[in-house]
Amino acid sequence: MPVGRRGFLAISAGIVAAPGLGVPAAASRGRVRTGVERLIASRYEILRGRRIGVITNPTGILPDLRHEVDVLHADPAVELTAVFGPEHGFRGTAQAGGSQGFYDDPRTGLPVYDTYGKSGQALADVFTASDVDTVLFDIQDVGARFYTYIWTLYDSMVAAALAGKRLVVLDRPNAISSRRASGPVLHPEYATFVGRKPIAQAHGMTVGELARLFNDTWVAGDAGRPADLAVVEMDGWHRDMYYEDTGLPWVPPSPNMPTVDTAVVYPGTCLFEGTLASEGRGSTRPFEMIGAPYGDWRWASALTELRLPGVAFRENYFTPTFSKFAGVAVGGVQLIVTDRRACDPIRTAIAMLVTLRRVYPAGFAWRPDNWIDKLTGSDQVRTAIDAGRDTDEIVAGWQGELAAFRALRARYLRYPDREDRR
Repeated sequence: MPVGRRGFLAISAGIVAAPGLGVPAAASRGRVRTGVERLIASRYEILRGRRIGVITNPTGILPDLRHEVDVLHADPAVELTAVFGPEHGFRGTAQAGGSQGFYDDPRTGLPVYDTYGKSGQALADVFTASDVDTVLFDIQDVGARFYTYIWTLYDSMVAAALAGKRLVVLDRPNAISSRRASGPVLHPEYATFVGRKPIAQAHGMTVGELARLFNDTWVAGDAGRPADLAVVEMDGWHRDMYYEDTGLPWVPPSPNMPTVDTAVVYPGTCLFEGTLASEGRGSTRPFEMIGAPYGDWRWASALTELRLPGVAFRENYFTPTFSKFAGVAVGGVQLIVTDRRACDPIRTAIAMLVTLRRVYPAGFAWRPDNWIDKLTGSDQVRTAIDAGRDTDEIVAGWQGELAAFRALRARYLRYPDREDRR
């Protein structure tokens, strides 16, 4: 029996929301079943007779830790002919802002096309050159607007529409619970690869849900028509799950996202990329440890006095091995989440920025390229902090736009909260 089918033929599962399939969903059996599992369980029904390429990275695994590319390549029931590598690369060897380039995968012999930095017609040309007619997308997201894999998805949808290819999203969990969306909404004039379209900083959606929202709202405007899209949904996932609740193995989606704890704070503390303080890259706890050469015990003390819900702060010193202040000792805090459901990582990060500027007025500085505006989606957060406004005033400033996004988002949510399950 081909390796790709082993252990899956007995799973009574199907595909939801892929046109023409109509296979009933399986009941949950103690863990979440991802889109790729349900694809395999259907004997690749949606892919029959098609030449397939897959956009993925090290997170594209099955629960037994085999990578889906290796499984699909070994299975004669599916014709996998190409792989497309995003930021950090298909096998995941590149650091932030890097990729692996074009090469032949040593294990499978498949050509691996580099998609990082490509969009529009340039990416459509890559899909055309690969000679596939269907592109699969399967990458673990962490729920933040500036985590670039969702924009790889968006760019791939536009490119697929331009090239006349079908795009199939294999859905995976939002790692940090997705009962709510939070944070500022991107203003279109600030669009970059860390935010193409006006969604909230913590979008509270799965990639499959986002794909449908993207297709209905923006893809046709950029490609002239919507993508030919299908989504293979999960079974057994609900919105209040954190990744540890899914029963699935965690694979770091990028080099500086080692744990679910990192992912929980990332939608907030990634904002420190927009400052001249270290966001913890080059440490053992990126985005949880924040520091600068001028930092000391006073920052942790000031933050502790705020009694922010669900978090605690430890005075902390570390020496980054790369990125900002590589080889230089910095002082600051370690952010510790004590109650995930009480913690608001974005409001927490705003309070941290406000307090850092207040405690160290001579040391605090933004990156000179105003990268903070790209991360927050406008200049509103930066200018409010510079004007000395407090955390509650700053958070109040984005509530109107957030409410509008939440109304749009609600039309595309496909999975229930736990209490809705009967």
